[in-house]
Amino acid sequence: MSASAKYPISALPLPPIAALLTKRLTPDTHTPSVAAFRQVQKDKPSLQRRARLLSPECHFSHVAPYPLPFPFDVKPPENEDPAEIDKGAFIERWLAARESIHLQPPPAQYPDAPLRKYYPENRDQPLDLLALSETGLGDCVPHLDVGDAFAIIGAPTLSDEFSDEGDGVPSDREDIRAARQDLVEVLSGHAMLMSDDFAPWSMRYSGHQFGSWAGQLGDGRAISVVVTPHPTKVGETYELQLKGAGRTPFSRSADGLAVLRSSIREYLCSEAMHALHIPTTRSLSLISLPALPVAREQMETACVMTRVAPSFIRIGNFEALNGPTNMFFFGGGQQKPDLEALRILGEYVAKDVLKLDLKDGEAWGEKLVLDVAERNAKMVAGWQAYGFMHGVINTDNVSILGLTIDYGPYAFMDVFDSFHICNHSDESGRYAYKYQPNMIVYALRALLDALAPVIGAEKTTFKGQAVPKDWAKDATPEQIEAWSETGKELKSEVERIVQQTCSDEYGQLLRKRLGLKRNDSKDQTQFFQPLLDIMETHRFDFHITFRNLIDFDSTWDVTATDADAPIQTFIAHLLEATPDAGSLKKDEASSQWRDWLKVYSGRIQSEVSDGLWGAIEKAKEERAEEMRLANPRFVLRQWVLEEVIKKVERDSTSGKRVLAKVMHMACNPYEAWGAEGDTSPEEELSKEEQEERRYCGIGERKMLGFQCSCSS
Repeated sequence: MSASAKYPISALPLPPIAALLTKRLTPDTHTPSVAAFRQVQKDKPSLQRRARLLSPECHFSHVAPYPLPFPFDVKPPENEDPAEIDKGAFIERWLAARESIHLQPPPAQYPDAPLRKYYPENRDQPLDLLALSETGLGDCVPHLDVGDAFAIIGAPTLSDEFSDEGDGVPSDREDIRAARQDLVEVLSGHAMLMSDDFAPWSMRYSGHQFGSWAGQLGDGRAISVVVTPHPTKVGETYELQLKGAGRTPFSRSADGLAVLRSSIREYLCSEAMHALHIPTTRSLSLISLPALPVAREQMETACVMTRVAPSFIRIGNFEALNGPTNMFFFGGGQQKPDLEALRILGEYVAKDVLKLDLKDGEAWGEKLVLDVAERNAKMVAGWQAYGFMHGVINTDNVSILGLTIDYGPYAFMDVFDSFHICNHSDESGRYAYKYQPNMIVYALRALLDALAPVIGAEKTTFKGQAVPKDWAKDATPEQIEAWSETGKELKSEVERIVQQTCSDEYGQLLRKRLGLKRNDSKDQTQFFQPLLDIMETHRFDFHITFRNLIDFDSTWDVTATDADAPIQTFIAHLLEATPDAGSLKKDEASSQWRDWLKVYSGRIQSEVSDGLWGAIEKAKEERAEEMRLANPRFVLRQWVLEEVIKKVERDSTSGKRVLAKVMHMACNPYEAWGAEGDTSPEEELSKEEQEERRYCGIGERKMLGFQCSCSS
């Protein structure tokens, strides 16, 4: 594959067939092959549209996108006696008429494309491309030809979204329009890509939700539709997954759809997190289905988001194969453990997903758990350092790759509150900001519990070698329990790795944010915690405070009290970073800032004197630049998200231009948006600069600490 070649989505290259997840793991017994899946689509499509437990050995089920309201509005044929209608057969025909089963010819330029496109017969609905992520596209699928997709979205703007001048304009070339249409059809779930060896799939997983075992969960509204190798990163593939494209066998009582509101939130935050260098799944597109109603707290409209990652496998995938037994729970079911399926999944993850350095036949269980622990510890350290709150750290929402995944009721910190709860469904505060590292430890314990018999068997019975095929076939319950107890001895090491890795990574990130080079064991007690205490006590904004510290000059006399002393002006500026100016105890806050800045100043001067910042005369500028690239000017606050959502809901043509501008700001958060530093009167700034400045602000007081629900 040429590094510069571009392909429409229906002609994207596939990895080697033998390397596909669907060839390495075990399919649903109802769709054991692509051929069988095709037959199910035609003859008994209800199998994939009703919730059911998969057979214990299965890892996934083939399923096609099916963006329709549920319960399905199946009306009996007119002019027929209801008593004479075979209702079951009629429902199957009704569903089949809306399945993507009609083969289309390949693109003329790509007659040998590895996949073919399939259309439904009776599922026409308007498709509105709202957004396309330039960074997600460039990083993950740079070989994807999107045609004139960016052109039809229009020019990004905050202040002039109703201007005709910036409206989207389609290309006058048919092939360019065709590439965009191809993209929209596939990524909206309207069309499906398939071959004799490849079909879309959803994964089976189980999990603990809010600390309680929930049994089988699975991809209830996520369907992986394409997987393609990166053109320049050897051995790296990316999976394109639709979120909100209809029911799967894992949807339980849900409709499998997603609303515009939640889709916009995930689309923006995935790329915002990447820009903050926090591991995350990525965004590719947002496509609205404006004629498709979705019932939530109120009636909303559907939207399909495409997210991208090397793999979407989670801790819950392992729990599905060896979860807690003899536990009563409401609302679902759980299969018996299948330790052979656990081996198959573990070997695939260890070798193909995590790419662990393993010799032939070497034990992989312990290495897998410790690697996943380190990855997730680094991820949650990033959350803590940048004030991100996930909101629902259930074990099924924790990625094996240590990626932030499943953006729902998340939030970024406003005024600092270590106990802030961003999810109003989290009544006990289980997932509050302060407890996020603990919840990652909880999830990793669940992974260890699932893999404990493998780890124990590899340590004892198989003497450091990988468990072989059918390794537990003849094992007694007592033997499996003994293996599990041995495996669980790894618990303290898992917790040590998480604690140490998280602490080290958090310290590194906080030092970068504060412009410090030296790693001192007292940094947490001397700098980090006292700074957070000042913010929390006086309700200072987390991000604005860090950004303001860029302007601190360690050569100032911190003890000076003259009204015109630079330190006085600077502290006054720090005090402005609160929505509670009227109730702020200024003298107390000023005194605490002065004490902290005195220690901070001494540390900076020590590092400069020791040559850690190079030439002394350039140290100030180098520190300021490093801090600028670590402290965002723009943050994806709750009020910003709510405003963008309302603008897109009000009018998609103008709203998508605002959405594009906010995405651009989120992907470039360190820029001096809104003419930062310009002290000119507000009215002298351009309209766009004024809006940028507003979008970088705290927002209205009523939106501070705004909580979303899990459905968000």
